[in-house]
Amino acid sequence: MTDLHFPWLEISILIPLLGAVVVGRRRDPLQARQWSVLISGLALIGTLGTWSDFGLLHAREADDAWHLLSSLSGREVLVIDQLSAPLLPLTALLYFLTNLTTLRTKIRRFSFSWTLFSEAITLATLSCKEPWLVIALLSLGTIPPFFELRSRGKSTRVFSLHMGLFIGLMVLGWSFVESEGTRTHSLLAIVPLLAAVCLRSGMFPAHIWMTDLFENATFGTALLFTVPIAGAYAAIRLVLPIAPDGVLRWIGVISLLTAVYTSGMALIQKEARRFFCFLFLSHSALVLAGLELVTPISLTGALCVWLSVGLSLGGFGLTLRALEARRGRLGLMEFQGLYDHTPTLAVCFVLTGLASVGFPGTVGFVGTELLVDGAVEQSPTFGFAVVLAAALNSIAIVQAYFRLFTGRVHTSSVDLGILPRERFAVFTLAALVLLGGFYPSFGVVSRHHAAEDLLEHRQVSDEKPDHDSNSGEPGGVSPRTEQPTNQPTNPEESWG
Repeated sequence: MTDLHFPWLEISILIPLLGAVVVGRRRDPLQARQWSVLISGLALIGTLGTWSDFGLLHAREADDAWHLLSSLSGREVLVIDQLSAPLLPLTALLYFLTNLTTLRTKIRRFSFSWTLFSEAITLATLSCKEPWLVIALLSLGTIPPFFELRSRGKSTRVFSLHMGLFIGLMVLGWSFVESEGTRTHSLLAIVPLLAAVCLRSGMFPAHIWMTDLFENATFGTALLFTVPIAGAYAAIRLVLPIAPDGVLRWIGVISLLTAVYTSGMALIQKEARRFFCFLFLSHSALVLAGLELVTPISLTGALCVWLSVGLSLGGFGLTLRALEARRGRLGLMEFQGLYDHTPTLAVCFVLTGLASVGFPGTVGFVGTELLVDGAVEQSPTFGFAVVLAAALNSIAIVQAYFRLFTGRVHTSSVDLGILPRERFAVFTLAALVLLGGFYPSFGVVSRHHAAEDLLEHRQVSDEKPDHDSNSGEPGGVSPRTEQPTNQPTNPEESWG
């Protein structure tokens, strides 16, 4: 395997991991925030270096230069490929902006040390392909929200029950996979893994834990735990290579139903946090649906939407968090009239919200278009469900904007204007959203290559010899459906 020129991956993970120890020893919350911003900024630089170094290699995947973990385990542990290359800097950017925009009203309730620990675990998860290590890292990622809920005196029962079941299902499913070897993977192996993915992604009816988390944890912690969409990563590494097409399509149906249901729920919410939670659930369900339709167009669209959702809804959530730091918990039953006080946040709210639903000229437009094409290719009903979910989400976003920023003029004796560091975050997000919309080809080509690699890996998995199977299909897994000759397999042909 090709090596990176510099050990970017291990440095990017070690910096926040060691930084969590340093920040945890700081008793002054202002100093803790300053150190956290510095450390997460260095981690962001490291992930950008990883992405650029990988791009210079022109390779499908690359290992880190130090090989520290690989030498200890005997396997290639930290690997960057077409899938994870842009996800690493995107995740690091979200953590950096979250630390940067944490105001004084939030610093005593927001744990910077646990946030840095969570960043290290998340980056390690996105750099890992070994199934057991992915399971272990996904399990470790559930620790920071649990301790925050407990430190705030909130009930951890709902979160612990769902995450414990999630971990147990992953361990059970992959244990069956390894025990079956190269033979046909039975439903005893595949169903627990699929259930774990649905549970972690908040698919209906297993979405209760996510609404509970947004209501009881700090907004920043809930945002960082959900927006990277770890459930989709688990699906790609654990489920997609081994699950039959028929089983995946059934989960795709569940995902589309969840997307429509949660988009409708976002329309009727009375609180901003629950509104954002259901909005995010709808988008993550669309990503999962695209991944499980298993066609080049749908996979490319899902991977594009994954990036656009991380950027747009990450910025959308940070905007709501900034408003909440000024006003407290936000309600959506009355008009707030905050535009005159924070016009910049209003612009960021509209821009990131519309980008999440694929408004033309934003980063989400091409990905949503490809996802619709891929869904229609499978069934017109699937395509209608995607369009319906996007339409309902659009209405919910516009409705929330009017409730928060228009109506009666809000009077306040305290200055509600944004600070310079918040303005920097807003301009950064706006630039990335618009740049990805006006110049989408780089991202689409990158996601198309990642989709091709995933399908090729799935095909190789299907072609494992199996002398005990009487089905005639290698490995006992149904072959990938061939694309009709009159359908474009290049996403650029589909939207261009």
